[in-house]
Amino acid sequence: MRPYRVVQWATGTIGARSLRGIIEHPGLTLAGVYVHTPAKAGRDAGELCGTGPTGVTATHDVDNVLSLDADCVLYAPLTCDVDEVCRLPASGANVVTTRGEFRHPGSMDPVVRERVEEACARGGSSIHSTGSSPGFITEAVPLVLTSLARRLDGLTIDESADLSRRPSPELLFGVTGFGVAPAAFDERRLSGARTSFGPSLRLVADALGSLVPMAGLTGGTVSVPGAPLPFLVSVQTPRPTGRMRTRSADPGTPPLLDYGCLATAADRRRLREAVRATAELTATADFSEVSRGLVGPVPGVLGDDRLLDEWILGHLGTAHHTCGTVPMGPAGDPRAAVDAYGRVYGVGGLRVADTSILPTPPLRGTAATAVLIGEVVTDELRRGPA
Repeated sequence: MRPYRVVQWATGTIGARSLRGIIEHPGLTLAGVYVHTPAKAGRDAGELCGTGPTGVTATHDVDNVLSLDADCVLYAPLTCDVDEVCRLPASGANVVTTRGEFRHPGSMDPVVRERVEEACARGGSSIHSTGSSPGFITEAVPLVLTSLARRLDGLTIDESADLSRRPSPELLFGVTGFGVAPAAFDERRLSGARTSFGPSLRLVADALGSLVPMAGLTGGTVSVPGAPLPFLVSVQTPRPTGRMRTRSADPGTPPLLDYGCLATAADRRRLREAVRATAELTATADFSEVSRGLVGPVPGVLGDDRLLDEWILGHLGTAHHTCGTVPMGPAGDPRAAVDAYGRVYGVGGLRVADTSILPTPPLRGTAATAVLIGEVVTDELRRGPA
């Protein structure tokens, strides 16, 4: 597969870093560089980011960039120009941008969103907004951490950064306002912060919206008055008793899956214990603030193993943590497909870095585990080639 042809748009502090990343990435080819400052035009891309000569010179001509037939444009200007943005995907180039305006389509100006979507449709391309902040620290981190929480009372994000080595006086003093008296702080600066961080925080708010019923408990009432409050009780590591059979010789016909749920006495016992423990929890004085009493199973059923097994079967569902399709393990393990760093046995240069490499399902949700896997594999990649 040929390397992707990439154009770097703007070469400020962030743009210069991403330009270096393009030059050094083995799977990318630098197709061009667009600069806003005419003084930078004609200079070698390597000179603009501190690498060696590349043979690619910067341009101040948008038409020149559009003629490069690039696969992707890394759009990283200080301010967003919608006319510029629309020309890029309309030309067939995908756009990856640090601009926050495109992070939450639902809060975009409807006219602007329609123009952008039309440009993408015309060029068969896409726009992806990303970054470290806003981005990773305002979206990925809080969403992963809150996924582990049983209750969310509030979410505060504090960010600290060492800007002593950032050569951006206009950003530090003109935009951010360091050294300016608080009374003299320009409202336009706050407007800029809303533009940059507002869409990212709205995205997080949308994702956390699924926790609204849970958050309603913090006020002492269920979010929907009168609605029952369900508890999810599960056997996380059931005994493997299910089976899969083919229905037909036709590969397009789905197989017959028999999960064999609660086929073993041990699993039935474990689930009975979990249901009874949950019922005891709802009967505590502390829980009475949010509960008027147990809806089901009724006390007569709770005390009888057979009746409780029947009640459980009548309310039974299934869920799974997607993992184990490419299990990791030592080289001598016949079930293992990858090693502890995601390297695929027998295939050079290929790694897998997601929850499919977990040989057994985790007892908690896989979100935090997936992040850890990515960190471990990335750290190993930084050390050098496999």
